[in-house]
Amino acid sequence: METIFEKIAYCVEVGKINAATPYPPTMKGEDGADELTAAALAEGYSPNEVLTEGLIAGMNRTGVKFKENKVFVPQVLMSAKAMSSGMNHLKKYFADGSVKRKGKFIVGTVQGDLHDIGKNLVCMMVEGNGYEVIDLGVDVSKETFVEAVRKNPDAFVGMSALLTTTMVNMGPINEAIKAEFPKVKTFVGGAPVNGDFAQKIGVDYYTEEPQKLVEILNRLAAN
Repeated sequence: METIFEKIAYCVEVGKINAATPYPPTMKGEDGADELTAAALAEGYSPNEVLTEGLIAGMNRTGVKFKENKVFVPQVLMSAKAMSSGMNHLKKYFADGSVKRKGKFIVGTVQGDLHDIGKNLVCMMVEGNGYEVIDLGVDVSKETFVEAVRKNPDAFVGMSALLTTTMVNMGPINEAIKAEFPKVKTFVGGAPVNGDFAQKIGVDYYTEEPQKLVEILNRLAAN
């Protein structure tokens, strides 16, 4: 018999937000991640179980499918919306500390670059896998990155760029972060970026897609 966690995970995977939404058509009128998360909590399941075995499990499946080109950005967006509808019921448990995040992830598109689609996709995938995301937005200076790390010295840091003319700003940002917080793990990504460039500027990790980033974060957070 399908458990309520499996139902929640499936709703996130296919982007079923709530009973009122018509997407996907095959589940029209059925409860979504919103109602099922509320029901699981009402039945006495722990918020942490609902998060990890339901919501995160579903988002992880979407991430794997995206990595394998089995789903695309619109489907990921729907999964993220379904995930958020369930997460709304867990906010008070995060606030009182009864549910712990895996860690914190600071992210921003570097100075001079106003592109945010890739960054936003990363935010959805990382938050959907149980991390607190601190989104600095676009055109983010090294001073803003460093200040964010000062406030959250235990966080991981991600930098995004879509232009060859702005990716060069990743080096000074990484240098500034490492000068003050040498143990903070830094990541870069974006269309013009590659592993050689990341190594050259002293960044810890380069990832070309969000699911790989999540896998690295999970490995680091577990240590």
